[in-house]
Amino acid sequence: MFQAFSRITLPGGKDFFGPVVNQATFHRLSGALWQKSAVNKLPPDLPEMPPCDFKPEEYKSLSGERMLEIRKRNCNPIIMRNTYYKKHLHVHQGYMQWLWDINGRRYLDLFSGVATVSVGHCHPKVNAAAQKQMGRLWHTTNIYMNSPIHEYAEKLASLLPDPLKVIYLTNSGSEANDLAMLMARVYTGNFDVITFRGGYHGASPYAMGLTSMAAYKYPIATGIGCHTTMCPDVFRGPWGGSHCRDSPVQTIRECNCSPDCCQAKDMYVQQLKEVLDTSVSQQIAGFFAEPIQGIGGVVQYPKGFLKEAYRLVRERGGVCIADEVQTGFGRTGSDLWGFKAHDVVPDIVTMAKGIANGFPMGAIVTTQEVANALTRGSHFNTFGGNPVACSIASSVLDTIEEDGLQQNSAQVGTYLLTELAKLRDKFDIIGDVRGKGLLIGVEMVKDKVSREPLPGVEMNEIFEDCKDMGLLIGKGGVYGQTFRIKPPMCITKDDADFALAVFGLAIQRQMERRL
Repeated sequence: MFQAFSRITLPGGKDFFGPVVNQATFHRLSGALWQKSAVNKLPPDLPEMPPCDFKPEEYKSLSGERMLEIRKRNCNPIIMRNTYYKKHLHVHQGYMQWLWDINGRRYLDLFSGVATVSVGHCHPKVNAAAQKQMGRLWHTTNIYMNSPIHEYAEKLASLLPDPLKVIYLTNSGSEANDLAMLMARVYTGNFDVITFRGGYHGASPYAMGLTSMAAYKYPIATGIGCHTTMCPDVFRGPWGGSHCRDSPVQTIRECNCSPDCCQAKDMYVQQLKEVLDTSVSQQIAGFFAEPIQGIGGVVQYPKGFLKEAYRLVRERGGVCIADEVQTGFGRTGSDLWGFKAHDVVPDIVTMAKGIANGFPMGAIVTTQEVANALTRGSHFNTFGGNPVACSIASSVLDTIEEDGLQQNSAQVGTYLLTELAKLRDKFDIIGDVRGKGLLIGVEMVKDKVSREPLPGVEMNEIFEDCKDMGLLIGKGGVYGQTFRIKPPMCITKDDADFALAVFGLAIQRQMERRL
């Protein structure tokens, strides 16, 4: 039954059950959780996880059944709807790139709380900074001065190009984007804002207007003044070719463009021009874009597109906002900020998620001129700039530099991308592999010819198999067709090899189901 799995080839071209034994040993998982897996049959031999010296505490709290009972009774039902897996994962403890469930089983976390745990779960340096500040001062609001907010503001501002030097701190990315849209409208005196279809900028009532994914919409008026242009997706969109993206991996589509001239870029720019000519007023407030779309499926734009888009927006009086909530803080590898790879300097940058390694925090960084517009009224955020949050965020910046995590993102991320591309070439249901650093998307299709999204049932079967073999990944895309890989930036090449072996097994198993 499992003969197919013996034919899996791991990175480097070694057979799964052959010479690769020198690279990784194998074992058979056991235990109640494994035996009760929602997946009926799995390979009898699985790649062993890389070693971890950390030993989690013994779990002594609520049972899984009790947690589920409370979640169904006392938590809003949307929480239950968002809960992953048929047999829910009950997480007990985390350390660096690892999570443990209540039964003591270890998982390699390649989703990091939705691209949020940047430097590692419970990183000792960040923990120490949090504990030190919690013993000194928790909260005052910014009506008083305290050292952490000023130390952090100066440190963060030093990492952004001129004239992006003025900072306002919030609690989340949605709040940051809410405020960025307000600032853009007040500063310009204009109202219309443009975003990409498939973009996600938050789910608060204001930010929901910026978000362009039906799953996050409600039948209420939230998008007044918000307009969308076609997402320049060179895999799924109408135009795309073989060297459009700033990525180690290009699409399987062919084109006649020279490497320094992208016709797809020009076609998508024309779409934006049509929106400017038909859907908005002569003067606009701004343009929101993630340097790489996150929840939309790790979509990358043609090289040069964003630079041309910024020029067009500024000609109409608008400001350009880079949503760095998922791309920021070194995750893309080549730079600390995703916008730098596009050779642009935004007027406003929003950030959250990895900013504080999972502690609730967000930020807006802008110019002095744009920031001054907020003083035309009164704006106050009770928890923004909290001393504990600022101390944690400051430690995160130090840790990224001291641990070389941006460089690690580039090295391990490039390795993952190139090896995933080999799986794409092998399996017809992997349509595209894309991304940069440790921000990776694997788009699944029915077949490479049609490029139609892989049905949700099949996506979930692969998703469940990965979890049951000890690998946690995410999902995204407009049609839920893309696996998202966004691990803590501390993962190693050995971790990547384990992830590639498990993902390859899960894909092979799905191909067997199709026979």
